[in-house]
Amino acid sequence: MDSKTPMLEVLRRIILEVNGARNLDAALSTMVRRIRKAMRTDVCSFYLYDAELEQLVLMETIGLRSQAVGHVALPVGEGLVGLVAQREEPINLEDARAHPRFRYFEATGEERYSSFLGVPIIHQRRMLGVLVVQQADKRRYDEADEAFLVTMAAQLAGVLAHALATGSLTRPSLPGGQATFTGVAASPGMAIGEAVIIAPPADLDSVPDLIPTDEEYEIARLREAIGKARDEIRAAGERLANRISAQELALFDVYQQMLGEAALSQEVVKRIREGQWAPGALADVVRRHVQYLERVDDDYLRERAADVRDLGRRVLAHLQEEAAATPAVYPENTILVSDEISAAMPGEVPRERLAGIVSVRGSSTSHAAILARAMGIPTVLGMVDLPLPRLNGARVVLDGHRGRLFVRPSAELESHYQALIEEERALAEVLEHEQDLPSRTPDGYDMPLMVNTGLAVDAVALLKSRIGGVGLYRTEVPFMTTERFPGEQEQTRLYREQLEGFAPLPVVMRTLDIGGDKDLPYFPIEEANPFLGWRGIRVTLDHPEVLMVQLRAMLRASQGLDNLQILLPMITNVDEVDDALRLLDRAISELGEDGIEVSRPKVGVMLEVPATLYQLDALAERVDFFSVGSNDLTQYLLAVDRNNPRVAELYDACHPAVLSAMARLAGEAKALGVPTSVCGELAGDPAGALLLMGMGFDALSMNAPNLPKVRAAIRRVSRDAAQGLVEETLAQPSPARVRRLLEERMGEWQLTHLLPPKDE
Repeated sequence: MDSKTPMLEVLRRIILEVNGARNLDAALSTMVRRIRKAMRTDVCSFYLYDAELEQLVLMETIGLRSQAVGHVALPVGEGLVGLVAQREEPINLEDARAHPRFRYFEATGEERYSSFLGVPIIHQRRMLGVLVVQQADKRRYDEADEAFLVTMAAQLAGVLAHALATGSLTRPSLPGGQATFTGVAASPGMAIGEAVIIAPPADLDSVPDLIPTDEEYEIARLREAIGKARDEIRAAGERLANRISAQELALFDVYQQMLGEAALSQEVVKRIREGQWAPGALADVVRRHVQYLERVDDDYLRERAADVRDLGRRVLAHLQEEAAATPAVYPENTILVSDEISAAMPGEVPRERLAGIVSVRGSSTSHAAILARAMGIPTVLGMVDLPLPRLNGARVVLDGHRGRLFVRPSAELESHYQALIEEERALAEVLEHEQDLPSRTPDGYDMPLMVNTGLAVDAVALLKSRIGGVGLYRTEVPFMTTERFPGEQEQTRLYREQLEGFAPLPVVMRTLDIGGDKDLPYFPIEEANPFLGWRGIRVTLDHPEVLMVQLRAMLRASQGLDNLQILLPMITNVDEVDDALRLLDRAISELGEDGIEVSRPKVGVMLEVPATLYQLDALAERVDFFSVGSNDLTQYLLAVDRNNPRVAELYDACHPAVLSAMARLAGEAKALGVPTSVCGELAGDPAGALLLMGMGFDALSMNAPNLPKVRAAIRRVSRDAAQGLVEETLAQPSPARVRRLLEERMGEWQLTHLLPPKDE
């Protein structure tokens, strides 16, 4: 390593240059040159793994013969480079030629080099290529060298994945350009369609590329937006003139100067004339200036990078006021893609055109995910490596079962998914015919199926004859779509609609469950570890004024219907239950004083914190029913944040520990005589539902789109067989073995068609 400059600083500069390159070729060329210089070595080369050819292709080098680029290819396992790819770990040799795997390629001229250090480039467990440095004399690359190259490879992985996704790998030896991105599967189903990027307001990094239809109009828009930004900054400076120092006030002059400089607007106009709409042109120019300033050694100039970015955002905000980056007409099969999907976004696309949703941020329990599942729209969230701006209009395949997005899919892949989608559609039609039949096993056991809701009562008429009630009404959904806490009257109206719509069936209403990943825009909760923080009942007991309004509204809404049941979320100890019950009694007596007589509803607790599993006796003395939140219970038992794409694979409700906790809980609840239902995702999975029935749970609650498959499974498997399945399952040592067993049994019962499609 170059001893004068710290490793992190060198890395930072190389990464900035690579990210700022015009295209992938320029990025690779910059990278190999910078690495060679930083490591003071003779050769730096990059080999890309071509999945179709199953070979490593030399894509860029400095030090080897340039004519070898694109022509030297070797299978995984062949030569030292192939060995790095095969082992997926670094190889560091002082005398490479002495190694039994050394292979000489005449085209490269590498016989002159002794020392060899190669590291694999891996993105989301997928090997993308190998980065190599070599030296003529025998040199032992030290730990710092190795650490530097490994870090460089990790950074390059993201750049490469983006390049593959956007089709900017144009080498003739690299056909296809299909790229796969993985996120968190948030709503099942599959879709093929066109990516439509919804850019969040004033985010320079996610403005889509669009070709302008009228260049002069775009230029006029730009000039107007710059004018508005100047007025805004002038006004801000005037307002603050008496309250800040002259030095700080000078910053506003700098801003005015930057905006006043013809250079900035001239550059943007030039980009518009080259074929980019105003927001995209502005974002390109601002990014280029920011990258230049961030690379300069002068600290003062480096600080100015933030000013330029801020100015760019201000101008962009004015541009976006004029015309949002949403299309006037959505394509027939729109796959909505955004940095973050808000609750309102899916509503902007006509329902018949919305085929799928993809988001860089978000989680399987976020409002967008809840909404998507209720609407039955395939959704993948937490897709952190997605190159947003360059995806607009790309053909994509979305797999909501496995959490994958294929960009620019090959014809084979697309036809494979088309067949799977048609199979799913045909199955849905077949199952529709038995939806009004009881969910009764062949040996005559009735398994009540309930529905989870949180949206407007739209499909009640169709659902009512098919369910035993509402197992979970998420009251936070109405709270998420308003600008403030809804008042008592407003809440009463909403709850009355639900209770009346489903009457006389029971409706279990959960008190406000915010925190974790469910935030209210007007009540943000900033925490380092939100899932172990202030959420659920912990928030509402600290804000009794919010809980009291909610309890009074629920009670008033239930007048004369008597089908309300109240559920308390995120209970950790019995004191919380006692406090909540006291507030409920107070709400009943307050309403009585106002002349409104209401009967006391049944009250239950959600079992989602593992601590409650050891307090069932004490809880049973206080409440009427239990509801198991299997999603959170799984998360807390396994110490896995299921919304973190890096560990999402470890989140598995079929983990033996989770299943054995659930089985024990069902047995203890039965012994205590407390009715217990399950309202997590496990209940909506056909194999999971059979397990829960075998364990002895009294009811299963799920999203409406899951009902047909679960009902079909229950109608075809006896309760005895389900109990036998539980015994077999609890004897398995790992989630993979559990899943294998479930697949085998579902196959024997001829129910494989009810499971999500398997990988080829």
